[in-house]
Amino acid sequence: MTTTKFALGRTVITPNALASINTDDACAALKRHASGDWGDVCPDDRAENEFALDKYLRLFSVYHDRTGLKFWIITEADRSVTTILLPEDY
Repeated sequence: MTTTKFALGRTVITPNALASINTDDACAALKRHASGDWGDVCPDDRAENEFALDKYLRLFSVYHDRTGLKFWIITEADRSVTTILLPEDY
């Protein structure tokens, strides 16, 4: 069982990401994100996420699917929405 560190709110995915990312990989990444595993973010972004957890600031993670495709997961500061997207969707 995975422990979550914060509420994801409503989970959405951009049409481009839905068509491009393997569904199993997106779901696994979402679980990692919710547990505080920020994936492949740089050290500064990792530290910012840790700082943001209890201050209700935006949370940002970077993952790759089984084909190597990079995608992001962003949880809004108010924890109302978490979005799965490709960098070009931003």
